[in-house]
Amino acid sequence: MDFKDHFHGKGVVITGAAGLFGLGLAQTFAAAGARICVTDRDQDALDQLLAELDVPGSMAVAADLTSTPDMLALIGTVGRAWGAPDIVINNAAIYPSHFMLDMQIEDWDRMMDVNFRAPFVLTQGFAKQMIADGRKGSVINIGSGASRKMRLTAAPYCISKTALDRLTKGMAQELAQFGIRVNALEPGFSAGSSVSKLSQEHVDRVTRAIPLGRVTSMDDIGPAAMYLASDFASYVTGTTLTVDGGNSIGTLDVFQDKKTPL
Repeated sequence: MDFKDHFHGKGVVITGAAGLFGLGLAQTFAAAGARICVTDRDQDALDQLLAELDVPGSMAVAADLTSTPDMLALIGTVGRAWGAPDIVINNAAIYPSHFMLDMQIEDWDRMMDVNFRAPFVLTQGFAKQMIADGRKGSVINIGSGASRKMRLTAAPYCISKTALDRLTKGMAQELAQFGIRVNALEPGFSAGSSVSKLSQEHVDRVTRAIPLGRVTSMDDIGPAAMYLASDFASYVTGTTLTVDGGNSIGTLDVFQDKKTPL
């Protein structure tokens, strides 16, 4: 499937662009000729990424997704530059590890702000721009299989992703009349986040339990995101595309002695 002509000149906003998946998504859409607005908290990292992307019309806008003024400023900057984006990817998220009895209220609020509130604020703001500009845009929320299965010490994160899943469906229903599609993309397990560091022992244990036997890469996520954002998915909205090597259908870490079929 060749997306080169499909995204040429399109405007794509990507939050959490300095992170593992955000960086890969920015590179994927830039390689297809899209203009990119990369946003994260670190302006220096964004400026470096923007120089590497080297796509005319792209921009780097630092924003704290716990700050309403920052998010409104981001929306305004994009609107003034592009009129409206064609594609919005709500990728930024944090993965705190807490027992809920121990978690500080401030940590809960920050996680919900980044993982759930920010996608609402940004989708609302950019959707209004799309409607005013007559654009049939696409919004992609980066979800997680954690939305369907609780994880001890990660229950707050699971809850935030469950909320994001319902936001995806609610926004899809409301924005359908304007031709704006809203979907979720669920990547599988991938190590390497600078925000949520994992031990090698943990990485190895989780990887062994994945049916297809490896972690998720950008070669998996990039094409999936491009599909959801493209006209190939023009009749797809309110759905979740899971790209996790089968990890969400079951686990390989508990089984009986008989390890092969037949």
